[in-house]
Amino acid sequence: MDKLLNLLDRNARLSNAQLAAMLGRTEAEVEAQIAELEKNGVIRAYKAVIDWDKTNREYVTAIIELHVTPKKDSGFEGIAEEIMKFREVESISLMSGGYDFSIVVNARTFRDVAEFVAKRLSPLDSVVSTATHFVLRRYKENNVIFLDDDRDERGEL
Repeated sequence: MDKLLNLLDRNARLSNAQLAAMLGRTEAEVEAQIAELEKNGVIRAYKAVIDWDKTNREYVTAIIELHVTPKKDSGFEGIAEEIMKFREVESISLMSGGYDFSIVVNARTFRDVAEFVAKRLSPLDSVVSTATHFVLRRYKENNVIFLDDDRDERGEL
């Protein structure tokens, strides 16, 4: 199962025939295993990794550190469930260390992110503090490298 998941993680567009050949199994076996993994929620989605900087889509990504007070009845889970409902939230993760949640947010402008934090996120009862960091450039995501020949030459002599 791990080999199949690793192959799909690297390239979800591989056909069942290709996967079967790589794993030394039949197509039917691979198809059944994938169906089982989907049914059990192990495979949650198939998603393309897109370099949005090469498109006309204008947006900004921010990583928000969130410090909260856990809810009495539901702890961190209840807060996460509330936050993940916001359409701007791409991901939310419970963290160890200096803050409780790491939230990745996508919006059209810096101002939209700021308004999301100020008007929707910060007012939540459990939120103690936030720290917002804007992503200036992505170099690697999901093991896909985004560097091309347009490297930043600042500091080079």
